Amino acid sequence: MFKWLFLIAGAYLFYRWLKGKKQLQAADKKTHHSSPNQAQKAIDPEVMVQCQHCKLHLPKSEAKAFEERFYCSQEHLNGLDQDGWVGSAKWRLSPNQDTRPEGVSPDLVVIHHISLPPGEFKTQNSSQYIIDFFQNQLDVRMHPYFEEIAGQKVSSHFLITRTGELVQFVSTQNKAWHAGVSSFMGREKCNDFSIGIELEGDGDTLFEDAQYQALKTLTQLLASRYPNLQFAGHSDIAPDRKTDPGTHFDWKKFQNETGISPENLPYGLTPR
Repeated sequence: MFKWLFLIAGAYLFYRWLKGKKQLQAADKKTHHSSPNQAQKAIDPEVMVQCQHCKLHLPKSEAKAFEERFYCSQEHLNGLDQDGWVGSAKWRLSPNQDTRPEGVSPDLVVIHHISLPPGEFKTQNSSQYIIDFFQNQLDVRMHPYFEEIAGQKVSSHFLITRTGELVQFVSTQNKAWHAGVSSFMGREKCNDFSIGIELEGDGDTLFEDAQYQALKTLTQLLASRYPNLQFAGHSDIAPDRKTDPGTHFDWKKFQNETGISPENLPYGLTPR
């Protein structure tokens, strides 16, 4: 009798042991087959990044990203930071720059036009040639005209392409090489105290609405940082050498859309 009770008790204990073992195996299998993302979150800490504009540290998942930069808000991404860079612009650093004279801040914006090769933006996207030119990387084999300008070392602070895309080459705190021999209201060496904006165009073609919109946004950013800005064309400060931005640039439209006071447009609103 006791023998049978002992066998029954042993069988019951073996059953309980086997059932527990299977439960442990099932739990272990579930852990190993859980979501990789869930497992990674449990192991890895949140990646932190720094806002390019205000230097605040924040989780990468909460940041606004543009190119390889991060911002804590859309306002900072769209803004002009303390180092003179616009967050929403493509940054393509030009070696053709130097520091402004001590104590000098920009109080003039010079508007230009540029097209490389001349006029070919009408049939192809040629903005990259301008970028290469300002970075001293223009491949002269790509067009005969490039051989004529290969030795020039020039730049601008900004380029606005035909589609309204904004590219920045030089901080607004530094001096870009855009004006050349020039004089504004009796003040020479305009590069020292000006910001250059190139509009992609050839002087014979109307500028695009997208360019005026981008110019408006940029102008308002610059005016908020440098409240005493005046505005002129390249032809105004170098009349014997230059014709840009040309007769197809609508100064009146520019003034109306930006709200710039006519007093800050000393050469007037008529096409020239």
